[in-house]
Amino acid sequence: MSRIAKAPVTIPSGVDVQVDGNNVTVKGSIGLLTFNFDSSVSMEITDNVISMQWNNDDKKATAQAGTARAIVNNMVTGVSAGFEKKLTLVGVGYRAQAKENILSLSLGFSHLVDFEVPAGVSVETPSQTEIVLKGSDKQLVGQVAAKIRAYRPPEPYKGKGVRYSDEHVARKEAKKK
Repeated sequence: MSRIAKAPVTIPSGVDVQVDGNNVTVKGSIGLLTFNFDSSVSMEITDNVISMQWNNDDKKATAQAGTARAIVNNMVTGVSAGFEKKLTLVGVGYRAQAKENILSLSLGFSHLVDFEVPAGVSVETPSQTEIVLKGSDKQLVGQVAAKIRAYRPPEPYKGKGVRYSDEHVARKEAKKK
């Protein structure tokens, strides 16, 4: 039994949810998101609460209902409050600079890395060693953060690299003679 799918999703004021067939569209102050869920799941909206129904005989339907509920909850949160990921650059000479939708990174390579930020995600650099990504789509914000981190992941000896601001890097002891 899916416990996640049983929990209802409350719709805050200022958010409009439309369900037609297997498509759900969530519109809010920050943006508009759509999702096409599995046919074994159905959504019902009553009194600003979204509830999931599924075929109890099928294990796949139960799993899909939990997945659809989690995604719809993230969509409602995204269009009302938004999502944010913070990255930190650790290393001598590592810096970042944002210009419109291009993030220019200096990560110790012989060249600058120019990363084009996709539509739907905004990037800010409050300081040269901090990157803040904001957007309404949780998956897209996380994917962009992972791509930026992949250019220079933190190494275990000195901890240099691009890391999430809340990430703990396990440090190794240096080689002994």
